Amino acid sequence: MSPDTGPQAEDAGLIPVARSVNTPASTAVIGAGVVGLLTAWQLRLAGHHVAVIAPDIAQDASYAAAGMLAPISEVQYGQDELWPIMTASRTEYPQLLATLSRATDVPTGYRENGTLLIAADRSDRDAVSELAVLQREHGMEVTALTSSTLRRREPALAPGLSKGWDVPSDHQIDPRQLVAAVRAALEADLDPQDFPGAGEPAQWLTATVTAVEEATEAPGHASGFTVTTDDDVARPFSAVVLVPGLGYAGIRGLPETSPLDLRPIHGDVLRLRVNPAQLMPGETHILDATVRAKVNGRSVYLVPRADGGLVVGASSREDSLTGTHAGSVQELLSDAVAVLPGVKDMELTEITTRARPGTPDERPYLGTLRPGLVVSTGYSRHGILLAPLAARLGAALLDHSRIDTPPQAAALTAADEELLASMSLTRGRS
Repeated sequence: MSPDTGPQAEDAGLIPVARSVNTPASTAVIGAGVVGLLTAWQLRLAGHHVAVIAPDIAQDASYAAAGMLAPISEVQYGQDELWPIMTASRTEYPQLLATLSRATDVPTGYRENGTLLIAADRSDRDAVSELAVLQREHGMEVTALTSSTLRRREPALAPGLSKGWDVPSDHQIDPRQLVAAVRAALEADLDPQDFPGAGEPAQWLTATVTAVEEATEAPGHASGFTVTTDDDVARPFSAVVLVPGLGYAGIRGLPETSPLDLRPIHGDVLRLRVNPAQLMPGETHILDATVRAKVNGRSVYLVPRADGGLVVGASSREDSLTGTHAGSVQELLSDAVAVLPGVKDMELTEITTRARPGTPDERPYLGTLRPGLVVSTGYSRHGILLAPLAARLGAALLDHSRIDTPPQAAALTAADEELLASMSLTRGRS
């Protein structure tokens, strides 16, 4: 086992495969994280012929993510404007998963296993208890558990934990499995009865985009955009969605006219596997629910996978170290063992370090730069949770900003407009 600090596309089975197509794609999605891939899927459903352009598929923040769908458990003080975005996106997951299941048999890794909030000691209990009160004040379902109930629910948890709360509606999805399912849906030959008006299978271009510029309008032709990649090839597209994560600042041309306040927030995530000797006959794991805990004031989460895996994370660093931070790994393991002692007998299979695109207020940026050019970035540690909403709004925003709006373009509701205003590209500027 060695630390994973760079792309591992081959190991994850995510090397793009070229498809034979008769016509060039007209819409470019730049970036292939979960948000980018789901945006491409929504655009395909709306009739676009999409090209996904990225150096690799979901090998940055999406590759490290644990995939907690936890708008309640993720609540933090001072994030009132982020909560509506998180809760709105969580409600869109069932429809997204149902649509993907009609397009492909590849599993998404979705699990309705609930979440437990845990406080390790008295000081941690006070902090989590105050947050639980805040959550309930916002109408969220958070129920305090007695020690005996907590022990019955999860007998493998450490004895003597100070307090626990039940958050039954916060579930999880495996981002790596979700990526495989979305990719399969993008490449599938869709049944026109199930997907009327859908566009052709997506094209894949393995490259880094270096510039996006307005195309020179020729007589008799609609205006569009020129996308230049690191092989110095310029390709024309009628519409573009920029979902490049932290790569936004490195793209010349139109993005330079709208700089965004993005910064890298590094996180170290551990992946372990249950030792078969730890299991009773018929068991697949020693933990059922996802656990989010406070231990000595630090946050740690433990996300059990159906196959016996366990994801432990995540550190949050804003320093110059792009590789794995040894102290963060030590703290994650120590805190995980304090909550779930069986962790010390598991196999440590992977250490993953990635940078997440953070914004000053934790809200992402989603908006229009030009008609037909949309920016979607800055999802920080909430990218997997926010992906369905971001994808749907990004696709709808693109179509509604164009002169030649496709007839099957999805409508933007008043609620959508309110959420988009909260994610404006220009917020905070004087």
